[in-house]
Amino acid sequence: MSKAHIYQIYYSEQTRSNLDKGFIPLDNVGQRPDWSEYWPIRNFLLNNDLDDDALYGFLSPKFALKTNLEASDVHAFIASVPESTDVVSFSPFFDASALFLNVFQHGALEHPNAWPTFVEVAALLTPSVDLNTLVMDSSNTVFCNYFAAKPRFWRHWLRHAEIVFNVAEANRTPLAHALNSGTRHNLRESPVKVFVTERLVSLLLATDRSWRTMSYNPIVLPLLYQKALKVPQELVMLDALKQSAIATGRAEYLTVYQQLRERVIAAAMA
Repeated sequence: MSKAHIYQIYYSEQTRSNLDKGFIPLDNVGQRPDWSEYWPIRNFLLNNDLDDDALYGFLSPKFALKTNLEASDVHAFIASVPESTDVVSFSPFFDASALFLNVFQHGALEHPNAWPTFVEVAALLTPSVDLNTLVMDSSNTVFCNYFAAKPRFWRHWLRHAEIVFNVAEANRTPLAHALNSGTRHNLRESPVKVFVTERLVSLLLATDRSWRTMSYNPIVLPLLYQKALKVPQELVMLDALKQSAIATGRAEYLTVYQQLRERVIAAAMA
């Protein structure tokens, strides 16, 4: 059993009133909305002493809406994982994970003009990684920052995130301007940097398999695309093919993955 401190961020008194009482409220009223959840997470990590044996999580106000999970579900699952676990995820959107090679390729579809920034940030943080070929599966894909982690992972995460933060805050380079530029999100605009930092956990987990992770079964959590409900078995097969490709390094699994993906999209997602 692992100790856990799970916070839920609020932006107003209205969002605070809707928080799950099983989580610890984390105030972000009137504070740098351009950084979304990164700002309160950053402030917490920089200004608090953490228990190295405990898990910490920082969830958005929409956690229940996006996952159908309550605090009791989160704490019960955390209590079930080995104490040696570094990261525990509660990521929804199994379909978005299965249908794309990685979360950045998914982000390129959802957020027009973000792809070149994703590529440049990945080159800055993980120079050996090519986002065109990087394979992620459900074991290391985390949407919405819905994860809890030991302080040693949070420190690793923050070191990388601060590189992005400092570039964007200085606002002196083409990359900084791209990070601060707006892109579509739910019929409105948000800065590209928000979607970069949201994907950072997945990048770090996918490129370093030494982190000990446990995932709440993403298959039972809500999907992102309504049409994906037509192809539940195919989604599982797509994820399994990616897992096999990672485990064996054999290109044949990815060939079959791409072929199946094209058929699934043509049949159900068009």
